[in-house]
Amino acid sequence: THWKHGGIVGVLGYGGGVIGRYCDLPEEYPGVAHFHTVRVNPPSGFFYTSKAMKELCDIWDKYGSGLTNLHGSTGDLVWLGTQTDKLEPIFAEITAKGWDLGGSGSCLRTPSSCVGMARCEYANIDTMSICHTLTHKFQDELHRPAFPYKFKIKVSGCANDCTAAVARADMSIIGTWRDSIRIDQAEVKNYASKMNIQEEIVNMCPTKCVSFDGGSLKINDKDCNRCMHCINQMPKALRPGKEKGATIMLGGKAPIVTGALMSWVLVPFMKLEEPYDNLEDLIRKLWEWWDEHGKNRERIGELVDRMGMRPMLEATGLPPVPQMVKAPRTNPYVFWAPGEVK
Repeated sequence: THWKHGGIVGVLGYGGGVIGRYCDLPEEYPGVAHFHTVRVNPPSGFFYTSKAMKELCDIWDKYGSGLTNLHGSTGDLVWLGTQTDKLEPIFAEITAKGWDLGGSGSCLRTPSSCVGMARCEYANIDTMSICHTLTHKFQDELHRPAFPYKFKIKVSGCANDCTAAVARADMSIIGTWRDSIRIDQAEVKNYASKMNIQEEIVNMCPTKCVSFDGGSLKINDKDCNRCMHCINQMPKALRPGKEKGATIMLGGKAPIVTGALMSWVLVPFMKLEEPYDNLEDLIRKLWEWWDEHGKNRERIGELVDRMGMRPMLEATGLPPVPQMVKAPRTNPYVFWAPGEVK
């Protein structure tokens, strides 16, 4: 490649939001000697009016290459290709229209969410509200990098996980419920007339908690892991329970320093209601522990892998629960803190 990545470039007062890109042959290609990337913080759920999109495109046509990416893997509205002297005018114009830059570098990256309750019948939490609220609560962490490495928050309304939070986010917030799946047996009979419930629902259940006797469907909710498969296949017959909240998961990341990680359960069920102070408190405790013990360019999931769950649980005050177990233990030893030994 002829692109030199990085470089200290940005707008006054912000430590991120712009990624420096320089061509290593500026004399031969002066038009792309500078080709910086600008990240714009999108609205929750990626809902835009046509008026807003036209305003953004007009700004980018005026100051940049016109190349866009909606959206980057983090979730930002990405503008590809501008010059250093155009950055402040771009920032001035987007903020005048009510927009802001997203995150880049070792900071909180731009939170993102699925469409949630705006368009989806499966949403168990108000994903857009959570994303919007956290974005505003954590403005300093978003714009002024101070972490060991990047931290991503993604919010999905159910286990279908349309934001791919479990695979891509350091903190994955997944909507769920903790009571019983609601069943309409009359609709079950309608589905039975046009599909093989035994083959397509019962046999496909990962925890084998569903049974069907030819007339009615039964679910052992204690064994259900709320994967959404049966609800996806029979949406008129099955609905999520009424006691809704979120499962908080930690550690997802792509392979960079070490291999890829999938998020694992941190809090099996948390009620999430505005202003989401309980969630904010947990996130800040995690950040404090990570700041204290994390190495440079070490994601929080890698830190937990290196130090173990116990120090993290002690720092956050979370009780250890079976749902946190990622894999069976590999040694027979039980460790006790000095204060726990009598």
